Amino acid sequence: MYELNESSFDPITFVLTGIPGMEESQVWISVPFCLMYVTAVFSNSVVLFIIITDRSLHEPMYLFLAMLAVSDLMLSTTTVPKMLAIFWFSAREISFDACITQMFFTHFSFIVESSVLLAMAFDRYVAVCIPLRYSSILTPSVIGKIAVTAVVRGFCIMFPPIFLLKRLPYCGHNVMPHTYCEHMGIARLACADIRANVWYGLTTALLSSGLDVVLIAVSYALILRTVFQLPSREARLKTLSTCGSHLCVILMFYVPAFFSFLTHRFGHQIPSHVHILLANLYVVVPPMLNPIVYGVRTRQIRERVVRLLCPGAGGRC
Repeated sequence: MYELNESSFDPITFVLTGIPGMEESQVWISVPFCLMYVTAVFSNSVVLFIIITDRSLHEPMYLFLAMLAVSDLMLSTTTVPKMLAIFWFSAREISFDACITQMFFTHFSFIVESSVLLAMAFDRYVAVCIPLRYSSILTPSVIGKIAVTAVVRGFCIMFPPIFLLKRLPYCGHNVMPHTYCEHMGIARLACADIRANVWYGLTTALLSSGLDVVLIAVSYALILRTVFQLPSREARLKTLSTCGSHLCVILMFYVPAFFSFLTHRFGHQIPSHVHILLANLYVVVPPMLNPIVYGVRTRQIRERVVRLLCPGAGGRC
């Protein structure tokens, strides 16, 4: 039995069990997760380095891509190392404050990334629908304000849950069937009414990421209306191709995240290990694939990656 601080509402430690019912397979499950994490860290770091060091890429689309890389690095690094420590070393204990900190940065990173994807959708809308005003609308000052707004928004949304969780008594309940700490996972360990946590989590999800999805959909509806008014098929295809990478990233980010969110709250018939696997996948698969998608589909990024990795081969590996 794990030691508890009986004089305080807060347990000294929480215990993360990993993936329930799959304890014997966790060592093998860790291999693809480790490879995906290493790929995510390496590819996002390369993209970030290229954009920072190449002044010709200091344009809105690439600056938003750099913000996306930072949020991807934060999201995966906040969660995956602890997950691997559980799988490899059975390092299941995590202090209450460390758990709250991990929860904060996990959800904070998700909100920031969602905000960046919305900004990228706005970037594509301006580029396609009002291209003559692109440089006057998306100025360096505006991009800086968008970055600050994304960070402040994430902080303001995730600051209240710290106090919502710290106010709860836990009464010795400290075993969490998960690989990392998240808001409702912690709240469900409390021996008190958690309706405030439930409603806050649902409301902020709908008003942050849910609202972002609606605004992204509106942006692309306007983009499609403009595209189909173009005179030639070639022009339509060329314009759509500029949005292809962003659409792929949006789908990779939101589909698993919302599927995990909805099944966690309403899919009570779905086995718990499926919930946990989905939650693990959405913190590592999008960060791994985002820079690869942009590297393959964006010529400027692709050419600079080749020059960076193969400097003495004339741009050919």
